Amino acid sequence: MNPRTLELLSPARDCATGMAAIDHGADAVYIGAPKFSARAAAANSIAEIRELTNYAHRFHARVYAALNTLLNNREIREAAGIAAELHSIGVDALIIQDMGLLECDLPPIPLHASTQCDNRTAEKVRFLEDTGFTQVVLARELNLEQIAAIRKSTSVPLEFFVHGALCVSYSGRCTMSEVVADRSANRGNCAQFCRHRYTLKDGDGNILKKGSHLLSLQDLDLSGHLRQLIDAGISSFKIEGRLKDISTVKNLTAFYRQTLDRIIAADHNLRRASSGRCTFDFSPDPARTFHRGGTDYFLTTQRNRPGALKTPKSTGARIGRVGTVTSRFFTLESPYRIANGDGLCFFDADENLVGLRVNRLEGERIYPRDPVAILPGTIMYRNLDTAFINQLKHSGNCRKIAAGVTITGTAAGLDFAISDEDGCHTSVNTSLSGEKAQNPDRMLEILIQQARKSGSTIFTVEEVSLNMDPIPHIPMSTINDIRRRALAAHLETRLRRHPLFRRPLSRNAAPWPASLGSPQDLANGCARTFYRRHGADLAAKPSTAERHTVLMTCKYCIKAQLNLCPIHGLHTPGPTEPLTITDNTGTYDLAFDCRKCEMTVLLRTEEVRQQKCRHADPDAETNSHAAAKTKSKRDTSGLM
Repeated sequence: MNPRTLELLSPARDCATGMAAIDHGADAVYIGAPKFSARAAAANSIAEIRELTNYAHRFHARVYAALNTLLNNREIREAAGIAAELHSIGVDALIIQDMGLLECDLPPIPLHASTQCDNRTAEKVRFLEDTGFTQVVLARELNLEQIAAIRKSTSVPLEFFVHGALCVSYSGRCTMSEVVADRSANRGNCAQFCRHRYTLKDGDGNILKKGSHLLSLQDLDLSGHLRQLIDAGISSFKIEGRLKDISTVKNLTAFYRQTLDRIIAADHNLRRASSGRCTFDFSPDPARTFHRGGTDYFLTTQRNRPGALKTPKSTGARIGRVGTVTSRFFTLESPYRIANGDGLCFFDADENLVGLRVNRLEGERIYPRDPVAILPGTIMYRNLDTAFINQLKHSGNCRKIAAGVTITGTAAGLDFAISDEDGCHTSVNTSLSGEKAQNPDRMLEILIQQARKSGSTIFTVEEVSLNMDPIPHIPMSTINDIRRRALAAHLETRLRRHPLFRRPLSRNAAPWPASLGSPQDLANGCARTFYRRHGADLAAKPSTAERHTVLMTCKYCIKAQLNLCPIHGLHTPGPTEPLTITDNTGTYDLAFDCRKCEMTVLLRTEEVRQQKCRHADPDAETNSHAAAKTKSKRDTSGLM
């Protein structure tokens, strides 16, 4: 029985970040295509993706290009052309959402179903497998039992997010940004309404919670559940963050690399999906880069309280409690070492996040750069750890492929052969004068010493074997030259040996499961053709009350978060409904389906009409569209 292959999948906002992720242990990276990526701000050119792909393939790691927005009739052919370009440069798979692409003339490149496809059930995943997808990204809201049930009913590799920002809505099921701000999340331009401040009122108009980030969630952290996920059937472990900086990606990738490696080392039935081993000059710690708390979401519990209601911004790690406070300095009761330039933050009496920068230190005294009002006993966090960031900045060339060298004397001179951990083999030759070494033992010592050197290459030479009799005299320059040529040639050998999985798409009529209802991703004629061929009912209307438009469908529940749920919290009837949330863009109704344990965010139909009129008026600078964009910029700076 072959070992199961486990893949650590890291984000790449650009080529440099992707290369850093590979260097720090990623088995694969996912990166935005030049257009039509679900993170429009993280697009990359074909040339950049080619450079990343060539680097990844050295380690037999893979590159997945995100082409995962919904496309209109004008765009879908262009997207298919981009897919062909990505295939031509060796990209290993495409991540897509729009099923219309399966009606286009796609190259024989593996297709991964984006989490935006709303992959929550065995029926949906089986349908995607039957239509030709080679990997499926499951919904983040699933628990271990649901994942295991999907695994039991399907055979396609399953991918699951294990770390990073959470969308409060089921992915692909949020239209709030599109309806209210004319910025579609399903087209890569989310305005992140989930990070806004809202006031919650009950049906009688009473304020239940004022000015709180009621839809904002903590970051996902499943690092303590990787073994359970493996047992449930997950084979690809995905870190969110195509907008995250390179330091965060290095840190998180290294952390999960070490965590997975410990599991693999203890189980001979598991193996890594790529080659090489990493050594780090720092101790990875997710809390020391971008960090807004951690939650295991609904993986092990039916109902959880994952909200980050105080702030959507990074707080970093909790480091201690404020002691003495004067007008110029304060002290901190903390086991951690603070440095000049560190960024600290705390919550004031009104639960607002307040930040400060350390200007200088004198013993236990911390002098902030600017005056700040702070009280003794305040809990302090560090969201900029300058010493750690400096370590990450200088971390590189930390992944090496084990190789062995065999040097053989020939009639014409010398053969220098390299074999590595994947069984790749390369040999190069050089001619010699035929002169024997005057000091054979010293010559052998020099030869072994020089053959072990690999410099800044990706190889580490662990063994040198010699097969020469008599021992020739070999000039140092000749030894170094043949070693450099052999290492360069072996790198090319590895690139040629990278396993490319090519799977021509074969259209079929696998039946659309009636249990899934009418498909919602009908943005173009090709998508309609796809679903008609698979027997979906395109005439059916979504089951939405006539008076409302559904903006979000969420597993997360505000009532449960605030301990107002009569089932999972209070053993009382709970607050009078309907509940509403309000920000400076409008008022939104909340509906609760306790049977499914789901919450929906709704906008009244009349309000939808008004929003459409506002979007059609480019001069209406005071409307809620403008307010939404302004607030979005303010609330999302530095996020996700």
